[in-house]
Amino acid sequence: MKKKIAFFDIDGTLIDMERKKMSDRMVAALHRLQRQGMRICIATGRSPLTLPSFQGVEFDAYLTFNGSYCYDASGVLYHHPIPESDVQTIIANATRIHRPVALATADRLAANGKDPDLVDYFAIAKARVEVAADFDQVAEQEVYQIMMGCRKKDYDAVLQDVQHAKIAAWWDRAVDIIPADGGKGNAIERILERYGLSREDAIAFGDGDNDIEMMEAVSVGVAMANASKRLKAVADMCCPSVREDGISRFCEEHLF
Repeated sequence: MKKKIAFFDIDGTLIDMERKKMSDRMVAALHRLQRQGMRICIATGRSPLTLPSFQGVEFDAYLTFNGSYCYDASGVLYHHPIPESDVQTIIANATRIHRPVALATADRLAANGKDPDLVDYFAIAKARVEVAADFDQVAEQEVYQIMMGCRKKDYDAVLQDVQHAKIAAWWDRAVDIIPADGGKGNAIERILERYGLSREDAIAFGDGDNDIEMMEAVSVGVAMANASKRLKAVADMCCPSVREDGISRFCEEHLF
């Protein structure tokens, strides 16, 4: 299988949720892909501020905030914030259901409060919820993603009267809210165009529902064995779980 670019989700894909780091076998596989001339890219819901240490691996591009803010060593490749009117509506909706929110700009994560779901959500990325005294001012800046604790039954209330934003969720206790026409799939299409590559040149690996659009934007989408049922339904192939070094095993069988 010949590919020129690969996109990787982080949590539950490259990194086990309990181990919190890539295995040595995974690191070696990524280095080998690069030696073969393949571009390797991160595609995550995380902020640039909460990206983990990748143990000496330098990725070629980073698609953060579920694709709303993308960059490489040359600078910003693509960015797409949530309209300010929708940011204010979402904050008001969250307040009505007694939920704090955290706003993500390119260089800040600022919350108007905290609850156990939001605290635990941030902890997955080894981050802490910062309750910001200047939250109202941050809300007037370019916000690329909004994080909040909630359940699926709350989704309609969260998005009431919101025109240009949507929910991208991979965990059952919290959500990422991103631009309506955002998402990893849209970002991948733009990055491929930027690098002069096609859908046929690309492969992607993921485990959550927020990776569905990513799978649809590449020629080969690979779901982890620990992936959600919805993702497995749209993926072209599956590999062993992240705990079993699934991606490195897939690479050894199909890409090396």
